Amino acid sequence: MRRITQLSNKVRIVTEELKDRDSVSIGVWVAAGGRYEAKEIKGVAHFIEHMAFKGSLKYSCDEVKQLIEGVGGNLNAFTAEEETCYYAKVPARHLKPTFDVLADISFFPKITPKDLEKERTVILEEIKMYHDLPQYHVVELLEELLWPDHPLGQSLAGTSKSVAGMSAAHLKDFKKAHYLPANTVVSACGSMKHEELVDLVVAKLGKLTGPPAPSYVPARRTQNEPAAHLHHKQTEQMHLALGYLAYETNHKDYYVLALLSIILGGNMSSRLFNEVREKRGLAYSISSGIKSLHDTGVFMISAGVDNTKIVDALDLILKVLAKIASGGAKEDEFKRAQEYYTGQFLLGLEDTMSQMLWMGGGVISNDQVKSMGDVIKKIKAVTLNDIKRVAQEILVPQRLNVAIIGPMSEGQQKQLRAIASVR
Repeated sequence: MRRITQLSNKVRIVTEELKDRDSVSIGVWVAAGGRYEAKEIKGVAHFIEHMAFKGSLKYSCDEVKQLIEGVGGNLNAFTAEEETCYYAKVPARHLKPTFDVLADISFFPKITPKDLEKERTVILEEIKMYHDLPQYHVVELLEELLWPDHPLGQSLAGTSKSVAGMSAAHLKDFKKAHYLPANTVVSACGSMKHEELVDLVVAKLGKLTGPPAPSYVPARRTQNEPAAHLHHKQTEQMHLALGYLAYETNHKDYYVLALLSIILGGNMSSRLFNEVREKRGLAYSISSGIKSLHDTGVFMISAGVDNTKIVDALDLILKVLAKIASGGAKEDEFKRAQEYYTGQFLLGLEDTMSQMLWMGGGVISNDQVKSMGDVIKKIKAVTLNDIKRVAQEILVPQRLNVAIIGPMSEGQQKQLRAIASVR
């Protein structure tokens, strides 16, 4: 049974008790991510996440790892555009010490000058690593096109310049402004009792105080003309990322777009996989997906393409998109997409970690968790006409953004720009 409790200081606790499991997955979420950062401190939320594992006021670096890994558990964290999450999965009997570790490293990290310099070096190497991996770097280039001069269009890890200039004061000031009780959610799933976790949160975080959660800079949801970033680099394969500005998290057509994405590139039965890879062999990998935020979103296609076939691949991808916008989806592929979405959704929630992430993500971003029944109902309510209508709204030339990394010749670049109608 799923339960949600809000403490008097606005900290929220959401749980799903699964008595037949031997494990419990738990996460401490904070609504603090990349979109809340100024350009000069870009990457500060990610830096704070790294520093948490260097130790806290109560636990040393070694104790943090040993107390969870030493009982067979897993410990990790991630930083996203709108939230940061510190999480673990452990045998259920270790819930209390595990929560204490997670809460302590997230809210009471011990940020020392020595550890700061060590982790700065690590993050700078991480930034270099992503730039050396074109399949990741091309997505960053796409996001710069989608949200120019906005925090969402800048790397979550920051830049070499911003990370090099980061001080302990920057980290502490950002934590003070964003690590607030009203910005905090604790989620857990597995063999545990809701009341037990509430008591643990009250004891550890119940006395936290702070102002209301800060706002963010709004992001655009549409654009007037297409854009492209063609980055020449000697690689063995061209890497393409294509994106259209789309819907925010609570948009009425969110699930329509999700099904459209599956039809186009969600699996091996999709149109793009069949047309681009299976029939013509233009790409080794091709897929599509969506990402939704508070006030904006993106429909994205990514592909790894033979260096000599990038022009043909982009041309075919755009033709496939134009065809579904003009003609809509077929009944059989539409039904398969509905079944695929609901099947993947149900399978994903079988694991305590997946459930914890689903619940915590829902509450931290939307102050609610959609039930399985609600999601399935919304998926079943989508019609073929909805698919065509959304395709015509989103997949329009002026919304197109294309990022490509690879050893493109001048001739290829000219052809690619002509296909994308980009000057």
